[in-house]
Amino acid sequence: MGKNNYFCSQLQAYLSCDMILVMGAYINKGNSSFRDIVTHEYVDKSQLIPLINATLNSENRYSCVTRCRRYGKSMAAKMLCAYYDKSCDSRELFAGLKAEKDPSFKTYLNKYYVLLVDMTDFTTKYRKEKDIVKRIQSRIINDVLNAFPQIDAQDDDDLMDILYHICESTGERFFMIIDEWDAIPREMGSDEYITTSYVDLLRRLFKGSGSDTVFAGVYLTGILPIKKYNTESALNNFREYSMIYPGKLAASLGFTHGEVETLCQKFGMDLKEMERWYDGYRIGDESHVFNPYSVMRAINDNYYRSYWSTTGAYDSVKTYIQMNFDGLKDDIVRMLAGEAVPVNTTGFQNDMQAVNSRNDVLTVLIHLGYLAYDRDTNQCYIPNKEVADEMNNAVNATEWKQLAKALENSQHLLADTIAGNEQAVSQAIDIAHDEHTSILAYNDENSLACVLSIAYIWAKNEYIIHREYATGKGYADLVMIPRRNVAKPALVIELKFNHSADTALDQIKRKKYPSKLSEYTGDILLVGISYDKEKKQHTCKIEKVCHPQL
Repeated sequence: MGKNNYFCSQLQAYLSCDMILVMGAYINKGNSSFRDIVTHEYVDKSQLIPLINATLNSENRYSCVTRCRRYGKSMAAKMLCAYYDKSCDSRELFAGLKAEKDPSFKTYLNKYYVLLVDMTDFTTKYRKEKDIVKRIQSRIINDVLNAFPQIDAQDDDDLMDILYHICESTGERFFMIIDEWDAIPREMGSDEYITTSYVDLLRRLFKGSGSDTVFAGVYLTGILPIKKYNTESALNNFREYSMIYPGKLAASLGFTHGEVETLCQKFGMDLKEMERWYDGYRIGDESHVFNPYSVMRAINDNYYRSYWSTTGAYDSVKTYIQMNFDGLKDDIVRMLAGEAVPVNTTGFQNDMQAVNSRNDVLTVLIHLGYLAYDRDTNQCYIPNKEVADEMNNAVNATEWKQLAKALENSQHLLADTIAGNEQAVSQAIDIAHDEHTSILAYNDENSLACVLSIAYIWAKNEYIIHREYATGKGYADLVMIPRRNVAKPALVIELKFNHSADTALDQIKRKKYPSKLSEYTGDILLVGISYDKEKKQHTCKIEKVCHPQL
């Protein structure tokens, strides 16, 4: 006991000196990574810091923040490391940022020993090794002992033992960050030994009796929330902030509409094109959230295109969408046509190896970023053109011919509509109706508009398409405005149920033009489509006007 007391007093005296803490691969990493970020074009996301500060040294100190790839998770992790790491002085890096204005900023600035571990480093290096978890623990222990050589570790000490010894001796605590925490269960989840070993390591660190002594805070990032076992999470002391339930962290990752608008003004980019390509996510209370990686790539390249193929989730998407779950393929077609479909996200076990239903597939795609989620309606949808293009590629790669046929038919339908070929349009809508009777009751305005959306799915390449519901029962509108540099007329399409096509045209005229056309000055086609329920046939009338004044 006397020897231990002597050791502790000597260690405390050593650490109380104005020493430079030894930098390591995982501990005392400093602020150089964040410095590289803020010295380039940096969108201030430091509002995350006060939110995490509010959880420190409390029962809420364990946070797991999950978003799809390229959403700024690693940048946020580097920012937190720079802020909390006591091995450096980061005041200048945060000068003028949002976090600096918060009362808690000075309280926790460079306050803790920080451990920052990126799990993808290990999955890349030790992917084929059965004892990858032992490798992880050994590498971190060696790094920590190198930074604290006075610790006399025992042979049977694990990582938690080492950290506890340091905290007990110094009176200091750690802030631990695990970036891409779910890389192992995501990429190696089929091996039960590996996943069990990994979960045991995390439990030992974050649910053991000494956890609250060792950690002032813990911050995990990933794509998937923590896996559920039966109805409980393996680490149920973590507060989770996901694509579906982001809590107060909704605006802390991803770009908001205001942030993108500022970037567009600064760099001369077209905000409407940014919205078309990269907007569409609803994260909690944030109704317009953009993929930050794609926005910055578009600015750097001065070109709008899909950067989604670099995210690495493509093969998984192909696997999921070709699963033969009832209604899944029809849902994909509907969403590619711009529709939203209902989803129940509560049953998914947060395990990519345990996808057992249509709802599981849709929930995985939400977490991967291929779908957006509207919590007010419990529906999911494809958020933007970037993702729609990649979803199209994924569907085509499955050799699923239904979509290819729908796209071909849709291209002919648009050409026939513009040419005024009423009979061909009627027949094409008949085909679209027949192909999707499994998902459409076809007796209300929503299902009528849905079949039109699917029939005109190809038109999304050349038109901005708006759904406008009228006040009566049994009909619905599509308003299609040509994109810039598309020399085609606008379309106002109305479908009537058990009424004539002439009635549909009259309905458009009585209502006058939808608000979406208030500033449009080009040619317009009025398209009235009727459906006879008994004959199961459509008829069509097309009328051209040269200006938006009836």
